[in-house]
Amino acid sequence: MVDSSPARTHAELRGIIGMVHVGALPGTPRGRMTPQELVTHAVREARTLRDAGFDAIMLENMHDRPYLGGGIGAEIVACMAAVCAAVRAAVACPIGIQILGGGSREALAVAHATGLEFVRAENFVFAHVADEGLMTEAAAGPLLRFRKSIGADHVQVFADIKKKHAAHAITGDIDIAACARAAEFFLADGVIVTGTETGAAVDERELNSVRAATKLPVFTGSGATTESVARLLSNADAVIVGSFVKEGGRWEHAVCPKRAADFVNAARGARRVEAPGMDAVRAMFSGRPSGT
Repeated sequence: MVDSSPARTHAELRGIIGMVHVGALPGTPRGRMTPQELVTHAVREARTLRDAGFDAIMLENMHDRPYLGGGIGAEIVACMAAVCAAVRAAVACPIGIQILGGGSREALAVAHATGLEFVRAENFVFAHVADEGLMTEAAAGPLLRFRKSIGADHVQVFADIKKKHAAHAITGDIDIAACARAAEFFLADGVIVTGTETGAAVDERELNSVRAATKLPVFTGSGATTESVARLLSNADAVIVGSFVKEGGRWEHAVCPKRAADFVNAARGARRVEAPGMDAVRAMFSGRPSGT
């Protein structure tokens, strides 16, 4: 049985992770840019976030809508690998990746090949109905066996629980705290709590419940603003932010240097170490929780 006491296995760290939404990739309905243009765009966005003071960066192919529910093509994996390698060379901070939809295996392979620190897995435990279709199988078992087989145990897997853009009637009798405990039992390296959709605020009662249910690092994955970030960081180890730091607060726009800097400034009051910055977040990503 998993010990559900709130004691933590990590130091009291607080981090902010900025999203780079890679342009629509080749072969997707809105794909217009060449691979080199995609690389240039992503590197520019990553540098803007770094210069604003973000602790870590996550790359995601969100512009590839509508997403496939699996069967992600080689062209997507190849372009994401090229983008990740370029961003890795351009910025010296922890970097993660998510490949939509349900592309945790592909993301893990790209992270391993390009030297990234973490992946975000959207269907790690329990089945659910996502906007791209029914995700019938939890990814944890196959994903962690794949990680072991390619020698990528150093790449951490942060798992969404009760993920956004999905219906959870299938698991309506399982609350989010139980999902967090299941993710811990299935050897996730951290759990992510989100709102119902991109840009939607996290239910802070759910965040508190998850914080009490698991020893794993807890992240928020949507809806953070300058008004909410300090409060969120009172219970979360890190906040992932995309929409707020974009021009006009819209995820599909470019990163706005002023909004990004304002977000960093708002988060500083929530830090629980004197000078966390990049070193503290790197420590979070490099230190593996007990039992994994």
